[in-house]
Amino acid sequence: MAQAANADELRQAVRRYEPDVAIVDVRMPPTHTDEGARAAVEIREEQPEVAVLVLSQVIEAAHAVRLFSERPEGFGYLLEDRALEIDDFLEAVGRVGRGGTAIDPQVIGQLVGRHTDGPLEELTPREREVLELMAQGLSNRGICEKLVVSPKTVETHVNAIFLKLGLMAAPDEHRRVLAVLAFLRS
Repeated sequence: MAQAANADELRQAVRRYEPDVAIVDVRMPPTHTDEGARAAVEIREEQPEVAVLVLSQVIEAAHAVRLFSERPEGFGYLLEDRALEIDDFLEAVGRVGRGGTAIDPQVIGQLVGRHTDGPLEELTPREREVLELMAQGLSNRGICEKLVVSPKTVETHVNAIFLKLGLMAAPDEHRRVLAVLAFLRS
């Protein structure tokens, strides 16, 4: 385990220690603007095997969408307050480290508020809720538990989302990721 005082130290530490997950603050010295976000992009480009979990004090949806869109596997974006909820934070670190995603529910909520047209408008409120939970990184089982519905119900909603977004099954594409990308990009 290593700590870094700035983005340069972060990149050096990741190169040296090759961690499973790099936890990065969006705003790092010296300017406290987006040095961490830029370092996260460089880490993902240089060492794609290293998962990255970005922490931010405020919702900066543009950073989240850009980082997630480039390669969603092994990526997370959480508000720093979420790190105070230890169980949720550790679960997010584990999920990202296993190649999954973790997007803060408040970030998802802000992005949902931006959608005014496009294929997402065809989704029912429940399908949008399921898609939001997918964007947070929850599995079908996790969605079942969160919404208190059966696995069959979640599967039906997920399939309807794929159909309405025009995401047909393909052996080399992950439709859940494509659905979340469509959601984040629109």
